[in-house]
Amino acid sequence: MNFGQSLGFLAFLISLYILWQLKQLLLLIFTSIIFSVVLNRLVTKLKKYNFSRVKAVIIISIAGVVIFSLLLILILPPFLEQFELLLNLLPKVIKRINQFLNNFDFGEYKEIIPPINLEKILNDYGFSTTQVFNNFIIVFSNFFNVTFQLLFVLVLTIIFLLNPQKYRHYFLKICPSFYRRRIDDILNKSEVSIVSWLSGILINCLFIATLSGVGLWVLQVKLVLVHALLAGLLNFIPNIGPTLSVVFPVMIAVVDSPWKIIPIIIWYFIVQNIESYWLTPKVMADKVSLLPAVTLFSQIFFATAFGLLGLLLALPLTVIAKTWIEEILFYDILDKWTDEPLTIMNNE
Repeated sequence: MNFGQSLGFLAFLISLYILWQLKQLLLLIFTSIIFSVVLNRLVTKLKKYNFSRVKAVIIISIAGVVIFSLLLILILPPFLEQFELLLNLLPKVIKRINQFLNNFDFGEYKEIIPPINLEKILNDYGFSTTQVFNNFIIVFSNFFNVTFQLLFVLVLTIIFLLNPQKYRHYFLKICPSFYRRRIDDILNKSEVSIVSWLSGILINCLFIATLSGVGLWVLQVKLVLVHALLAGLLNFIPNIGPTLSVVFPVMIAVVDSPWKIIPIIIWYFIVQNIESYWLTPKVMADKVSLLPAVTLFSQIFFATAFGLLGLLLALPLTVIAKTWIEEILFYDILDKWTDEPLTIMNNE
């Protein structure tokens, strides 16, 4: 390796280090790109009715603010009220579970198994009700930081929407000239994948929230609104979210009516299977299908590397990565790999 190559390799490593230090900023930019790609479809439709791009962006922005404000006014107050009641019920839930475990008949092993103190176990591992409440307060104490990040994403989304082709043009400029047409085609496919994923996941979340709420209302489980909204929101996190969503209504059932625990679990199992095996294939149309193992691995990887934001963005990041790997690695390289020396085809 000569001096020039060594210098280039060193510059590459420094670039990777800088990008890693800016990972949170890059995730926020990626979030803005997702929103702008989806909203650009709406802008394009409005332009068909003789609206300029600027006017279309303004209309969509105002509509988004109005819808978001209505949701905050109508849903957030009762949700926070019911969520506070849920937190206050945690000590009763732990006490009831502790009583059940200590009264459970272990048969001939009863003399061997020591008394179980669930509250002490949770305290030893840092899961006390006081700590849960404190963590809840800490989350809201970072309100200004979260608000700033949200505003940054919204402003950047609007900036991208005002002139998306210009930013796309600059991105293509950094690619080799003979490969730009191919990259442009991959960008189009990535856009289809993202739109399919986001529209599909929104429909799925609404479906999960509605059916979960209806089932819990029929079973007369308390705090239906908070359970239904949590079930819908947690559906954004595959595998982990649906499992977590059933914990909250079960907690209420433990204190209120223990016989409801089994019907709740069965109902959530039915709803999740309907969503997984019927609704998802319908709304996604197999355009963004991912293997379960790939989905789980991506969640673990992005959550470990980037924290909570990485966990939330794990699926769209994986969808984009899947599109680029399939198109560049599989189709352009491996599928064209013969016994002859490998050459990259000119797509111009």
